[in-house]
Amino acid sequence: MMGHERREGRDLRVGGAWRRGASAVVAGVAALTLAGCLSSGNAGGGESDEDGPIQIGISLPLTGDFSEPGKGVQRGYEAWAAYVNENGGLLGRDVELKILDDQSNADRVASDYEKLINQDGVDLVFGPFSTRLVVPAAQVAQDYGFLFVEPAGAAEEIFTQGFDNLFYAAPAVAQDHYDYLADYIEQMPEDERPKTAAYAAMDDPFAQGTAYGLKDRLEQMGVETVVDEVYPPNTTDFSSIANKISDSNADILVGGTQYQDAVNLIVAVRQLGYQPRMAAFSTAPTNPEFPEAIGDQTEGIISPTGYTPEASWETNAEFVEFYTEMHGTPPNEDEANAWTTGQVVAAAVEAVECADASPECQQSLIDWLRENEVQTVVGPLSWDEAGRPQGAHLIQQYVDGEIKIVLPEEAAEADFIAEKPAW
Repeated sequence: MMGHERREGRDLRVGGAWRRGASAVVAGVAALTLAGCLSSGNAGGGESDEDGPIQIGISLPLTGDFSEPGKGVQRGYEAWAAYVNENGGLLGRDVELKILDDQSNADRVASDYEKLINQDGVDLVFGPFSTRLVVPAAQVAQDYGFLFVEPAGAAEEIFTQGFDNLFYAAPAVAQDHYDYLADYIEQMPEDERPKTAAYAAMDDPFAQGTAYGLKDRLEQMGVETVVDEVYPPNTTDFSSIANKISDSNADILVGGTQYQDAVNLIVAVRQLGYQPRMAAFSTAPTNPEFPEAIGDQTEGIISPTGYTPEASWETNAEFVEFYTEMHGTPPNEDEANAWTTGQVVAAAVEAVECADASPECQQSLIDWLRENEVQTVVGPLSWDEAGRPQGAHLIQQYVDGEIKIVLPEEAAEADFIAEKPAW
C-alpha cells in the first residue's frame, strides 16, 4: 500500500464559519473557557504574531498502511480546531492546522516534523497516528524542545525512549487495554475458563502490545498458547494463518489488529468453520464500517476501547453533538483521541498563557502537564514521568447487533457474553 503519490502539506485555515466540503478545514474543542492573552515568543526563529492564528503542525498517515485510522485522527483534529474557533479561539486567537501526509512512512514523518518546526515555524505540534510514526516524530519534537501530545502511540516502546516531552492522550497504554477482560476471565470458575488461545498480530508495536498484554495475563492463568503468528502490515492473504488457527481449535482467538487485517482474518477463519468460544480484536470492531465489512455475524466479538459517545465525561456530549453535526455520524475512538489531544494542549496553553515555539513556553507547557490532571472526553487524564496515562480501557462487545460496553460491570450497557454465538 506504500508508494502513493505524495499529498502536499496544506494550510488548513478556519477564520470563522465552517467551510463545508473542504477536507482541510481546521477545527477545535475546549475543555476550558477559551480566553486569555498570548505571551510573547517566537516561532521557528521569527517573532510571534500575537494577532494572527496559532499554527499547529501535524503529520498524519493519510495514505499507506495506516490511512484508515489516520483519516479518523484528521477528522478529530479538524473538528477540535473548528470548535475552538467558533468559541473564541485559544488565548483569544484562532488556531490553524497545517497537516502533512507522511504516507505511513517513519522517515517521512520525521522529515515532516522537521519541516513544520524548522521551516514553517509552527507554534505547537500534535502527534501522528501509530506507534511506528510516533517514536520518530517525538524524537524530532524533543530535539527542538517542543511539547508532544499524541493520540495513538500506546505501545510500551514509546515510553522507554527517554522522552521527557511526550504525553499519550488516551486512558491506557496498549499492554493494559484488555485488563478488564483478563480480570473477568480470571474470576470465572477454573473449569469454565478458556483452556487454549490463538494469537495473530500485525507486526506493529501497538497491535502486538494489545494482543500480548492479554496473552501475558492468560498465560499466567494457565491458558495455553497454541498459535502465535505475526504478519506484515500489508498482509491481505490470511489463509495460512487461518488454517493454523482453525486446526488448533483454540478456545479464544485474539487479534492484534488495525482494521482491514481484522476483517480479512475473520472472513478467512469463518470460511473454514472455526468457532472460538471468545474472539477479541483490537481497534477494528469499534470502526463504524466493521459490521458491514464482515456481514451480520458480529455477535459476541470483543474489543477494548478508550472511548464511547455515550460516556458522561465532562464536555463529551458537546463534542458528540458538534462532531455529528459536522460529519453526519458520531465520533469513534480515533476522532475522540485526536480531540482529546487538542483538549490536553489547550488546557496547558490556557494555564500558562503561552502558545509559541520559544523554549521557555514549550517547557512551561510540559511542566504544567507533568503536574496536573486534565478533564477530557475520554475521562480525566494524568501521566507518569514517561507520559503513560494512568487509566484503563473499557471492553466493548457486539450484543444484539450493536457494540456496547460490557466491562467493567459498573460501566456496562449490556451483560458480557461469555460464550460467543456462532458466526
